[in-house]
Amino acid sequence: MPQSTEVPAAPGEAVGPLERGLAVLRAVAGAPRVRHRPGDLARATGLARSTVDRVATTLLRLGFLRAEGRDLLLAPRSAEPGNAYLASCGLPGALTAQALALADRLDESMSLAVPDRDGVRFIAQAARRRATAISFRVGDLLPAERCAPGALFAADWDADRYAAWRDRRRHDPLDAGFPAVPPRAAGDLSTPEEAESAFRDRVRAARADGWAVDDQLIEPGLVAVALPVRDPAGTVVCAASVVSHTSRHSARSLAEQALPPLRETVAAMESALRTPPPGRPGDALPARVPAAESGGALKEELGSGFLQSLARGLEVLCAFGAVRGPIRLADLARLTGLPRATARRSLITLRHLGYVAEEADGFRVLPRVLELGYARVAGLSLAEIATPHLAELVDRVHESASVAVLDGDDIRYVARVAGTRIMRVDITVGTRLPAYAASMGRVLLAALPEAERAARLARVVPQALTPRTLTDPEALAEAVADTARRGYGWVEQELEEGLRSLAAPITDSAGRVVAAVNVALHAGRAPAEESLAALLPPLLETAARISADLAAVDRFSPVPAG
Repeated sequence: MPQSTEVPAAPGEAVGPLERGLAVLRAVAGAPRVRHRPGDLARATGLARSTVDRVATTLLRLGFLRAEGRDLLLAPRSAEPGNAYLASCGLPGALTAQALALADRLDESMSLAVPDRDGVRFIAQAARRRATAISFRVGDLLPAERCAPGALFAADWDADRYAAWRDRRRHDPLDAGFPAVPPRAAGDLSTPEEAESAFRDRVRAARADGWAVDDQLIEPGLVAVALPVRDPAGTVVCAASVVSHTSRHSARSLAEQALPPLRETVAAMESALRTPPPGRPGDALPARVPAAESGGALKEELGSGFLQSLARGLEVLCAFGAVRGPIRLADLARLTGLPRATARRSLITLRHLGYVAEEADGFRVLPRVLELGYARVAGLSLAEIATPHLAELVDRVHESASVAVLDGDDIRYVARVAGTRIMRVDITVGTRLPAYAASMGRVLLAALPEAERAARLARVVPQALTPRTLTDPEALAEAVADTARRGYGWVEQELEEGLRSLAAPITDSAGRVVAAVNVALHAGRAPAEESLAALLPPLLETAARISADLAAVDRFSPVPAG
């Protein structure tokens, strides 16, 4: 780990399986490669291969990992601990809209970052799409000395924090432990004394000026200016940065242009933090935070292969997302439905690992949990989220499966897995089809508000693509309304002779229908009733799984379609 080379001994009440499980999850999330073999994870963590196998089995069943053959990969649900922090701290929800507005106003990238030990971790990004683009992700960690927010945060460091910073730099002089930034070149290294002197100079300037600058500290060409954002108590809780490239600005010209509107934006952010949001401490707590799957049932099913204490610890960690700010042990136990003693031991372990802090008014989840995979899975597209589920569906039903989004009056295919039959539906990603004649189009039209749905159907002039295509406006409107009532779409040879298609909606974290998934097959393969009975249950299950994964990823990070 980049932040510390001295790991204190675990307290006697620490939960070993939870500690080892999080070590495996960190190893999967932090490595530059995406795919991992259990043997590689055993070497990376120093754990026995049998231990890694049990941890992997548990994480697979909980949905934090997925398997492709012998390879293990992060699954979308590994975003949940990060979601818990982002929801609990409340900063993205309160401040992201202002950051997006300023990014649009300046036509430059914006970021929000929080202090994480002697580093800086991003919690929100509003990037501009350019050939020379900023590629940082929510959850990425930067060394404090190599970015503008770091100088702002270091203004409050004490002697112990500077000592930890020196220790980290001594053991990792090239910043290899920070995969989000280019490593330092060995020939460009200054002495430790010179590096500390330069950093302290930037910190003093930031303290005096009230803002900080990054003049190509991370890599050549990147410049940024940052201002601190304070909570109602006057504590710096995050930094807002405007980021550009030397092809557009020097550090000085960026400061001249960006600082006045950035100050306005920070003032609006601080005003937002003074407005009590719903869900603050003291409000009624949820009765229970449902687990993804019953740990007791899985333990009974898998026996010793399932680490129930790991599952419970992750449930405790994710439960922080149900409440703003610190939470007391008794409330956390009630939220998870776990015995108080079990929740307490999980918290002791999480505190030891640096994921949770204990304060006077309860326990608080820390930004370090974002290292458990958030940055990697938050960058997934809808196509990447859906494709593993499409592959499983095709294995079950032996027919082709696809995902599409509404694009104007058409649907556009964003993911597809072809079936294995000799005669199969041959459509590629990127294909556009008229929404009115496609099962996925009917699902997506049915999800629109009634007024918008009526307006879209009114401007469409349906063409008779086959003798069965609905072209009468009233009949088409009724078919779409019927799709909305029954919750799935069915099109029988309207798009193409012999083509039958069944579709179901995919929803995001807000419950909005954003895409559809379908199964397409040759109509002559079976009677319509038989196809519906065989295909609808697995299709609805697949839609639910894709929706759950999408909800885990897009809660705080927009998910592109493809």
